[in-house]
Amino acid sequence: MIAMKAPVLGTLAGVGLVIAAIGIFDRRGEALAQRSAPARVARSDGDLIVVPAPVGERAQLITVIDPKLRVMNVYKIDLATGKIALLSVRNINWDLQMMYLNNESPLPHEIRALLEQR
Repeated sequence: MIAMKAPVLGTLAGVGLVIAAIGIFDRRGEALAQRSAPARVARSDGDLIVVPAPVGERAQLITVIDPKLRVMNVYKIDLATGKIALLSVRNINWDLQMMYLNNESPLPHEIRALLEQR
């Protein structure tokens, strides 16, 4: 349990720095929730990708992706209180190795077969 505290605290600190930086440098009055471009947060062992997404006017989701570990975390931030809740954590290593899921025809291998017939 103690070993997990350091990465989680580091991730939360990185998310907090990104949110603070966006807020400080946003001089045009544009709402944080309107930002959609991912931000990179430097870490000693690599970069994190942080993607904010609005959830109405009261909350925001922050997705933190660690490309090196192939793990993503989703946090919900209550904009009124500033409370942060960890909603989910997922190792995406196996997800990234799938060719397709929940697709409709034509599937990728069907398209490839059609193109190879030409």
